[in-house]
Amino acid sequence: MIDVFPAAERHSADLGWLRSQPSFSFGGYHDPNRTGFSVMRVCNDDYLAPGRGFGAHPHSDMEIVSIVLDGFIRHEDNLGNSVVSSFGEVQRMSAGTGVIHTEFNASEETELRLLQLWFMPRERGLAPSYEASSFDPNKLHNALLPVVSAQGAEQMASIGQDMTIYLSKLEQGKQLAYTVEPGRKQFIYMIEGVLQVNDKQLETGDTAQVETLNELAFQADSPSFFMLIDLP
Repeated sequence: MIDVFPAAERHSADLGWLRSQPSFSFGGYHDPNRTGFSVMRVCNDDYLAPGRGFGAHPHSDMEIVSIVLDGFIRHEDNLGNSVVSSFGEVQRMSAGTGVIHTEFNASEETELRLLQLWFMPRERGLAPSYEASSFDPNKLHNALLPVVSAQGAEQMASIGQDMTIYLSKLEQGKQLAYTVEPGRKQFIYMIEGVLQVNDKQLETGDTAQVETLNELAFQADSPSFFMLIDLP
């Protein structure tokens, strides 16, 4: 079963310095029918104005992933980390028993676009940690590239949950197949393009929640950039 949620039906917010499209309830926006999927709690497509961002704020017992799509993000936290990341880089923070951090557009000239993803941890009450990783953007082409996983690896961030985040840039007319392990769920976010997923069509900004399927077949009707998350 593939449930598609069109971009046009998603909530959007414009605060001037921040434009955001959350896939689930977030902040002052609450939809009782959209509070998460499996262990996933947040999928925000955020645009931050030059030099603006989120001031110091706390988190606990949450796995937080930031994927930069365009521009530069500066992360700072009370663990002593201060990192600037751009496209081809991923930031992962395990909030654990508690962490305080800031996230700002590191550029004073260009807009920042990033995906903010939150997941419930496999185990609560662990020591907080932070990791910045990088991947080769060329490896996204016509492939599903894992950029975050429970095991982690070279050019892949680790995360404290039984899950994997893939990114892919599929050329028009190209196809990919993904074999689903029994009992697993998948979340798809269309960053850009038009994509056929089995018998469903996804366009820019659409999301899809997948359950009880054995395989996913992807075909790009236009050059497509998308995220696939495999979840317990």
